[in-house]
Amino acid sequence: MRKISVSAEHTYDVEIGASWKGALESITSKHSHVFILIPAALEEKLNLKKQYADKSGVTIRVVPDGEEQKDHKVVTTLWDEIASAQISRTDAVVGFGGGATTDLAGFIAATWLRGVNWYGIPTTLAGMVDASVGGKTGINTGAGKNLVGAFHSPSGVYIDIAFLETLSDRDFAAGLAEVIKTGFIRDSEILTLLEKNSTIKDARSVAEELIWRSVRVKAEVVSQDFKESKLREILNYGHTFGHAVEKSAHYSLRHGEAVAIGMNFEALLSVELLGLGKDVLDRQQKLLLSFGLPLTIDSGKFTADALFGLMAGDKKSRNGELRFVGLAALGEPGWIQAPSESVLRAVYEKIAQ
Repeated sequence: MRKISVSAEHTYDVEIGASWKGALESITSKHSHVFILIPAALEEKLNLKKQYADKSGVTIRVVPDGEEQKDHKVVTTLWDEIASAQISRTDAVVGFGGGATTDLAGFIAATWLRGVNWYGIPTTLAGMVDASVGGKTGINTGAGKNLVGAFHSPSGVYIDIAFLETLSDRDFAAGLAEVIKTGFIRDSEILTLLEKNSTIKDARSVAEELIWRSVRVKAEVVSQDFKESKLREILNYGHTFGHAVEKSAHYSLRHGEAVAIGMNFEALLSVELLGLGKDVLDRQQKLLLSFGLPLTIDSGKFTADALFGLMAGDKKSRNGELRFVGLAALGEPGWIQAPSESVLRAVYEKIAQ
């Protein structure tokens, strides 16, 4: 097992290669009351309610699958239930599931009693390398993704690699989008490793190394800039356009699929405005395509006006101006502030079919 420490408002460990059963045993032994959120599909497989039926102080709350759980109506209900569960400031919330569940659990923990302990047990690759680490918590609104949230770090993250054995190829590939992002902004060894293992089957065989490298990058960045004053923004590469695509698709795309499209858009924008070399663009496109990730959108379903409108309302915009993280070169992120509409539309045309 490998441990990576993250220093934010407090220091916590990400344990890679942990046992989820051991993690829950540890958490429930530390706290008198524990409130566990688990999505419906995962509960059907694990049946935590049965396993913890006789455990005093443990509440298992089944939430909707995917992004549907990150809704204010769900949150309101959970606040009532967490009160009934008698969760105090010395107790804990656990997010047991994919990135949507750890986002939700972190937000509930951040807002209950102005902040209680929470732990992440991510069960998807995207959750393991991104959502559960870093202390960004949030829910969605009609205006966009994660627009309501808080910075509230977990007390610990436990990554059980065994969950990846039953993760679908589509979900594994979607998680690889976040891994590939990390490779282009900071650790190019990730790219080399994936180029040597360029099928989903082969990438699965090096999953633990990919997770370790990706989490290490995120831990280093977050430890230097917890509340995203500037440096942490590099982790948003591919996300400004990607979030707009994800929202416009009504979350029918996986988060990583939308990020892959966003990375292609923002790399093309970087070629125009930051001088990114075509060799880096080609390398990124080839890697994403090798894992079946999308690079383009249907112009009939994703209009330029709709996407640009969603981006204007995104939390990454400044003073009403669009703002992107791009690449000046491999491993050298750069900022693109208020690009002209003509350039944006020209790049849009390159990915719209």
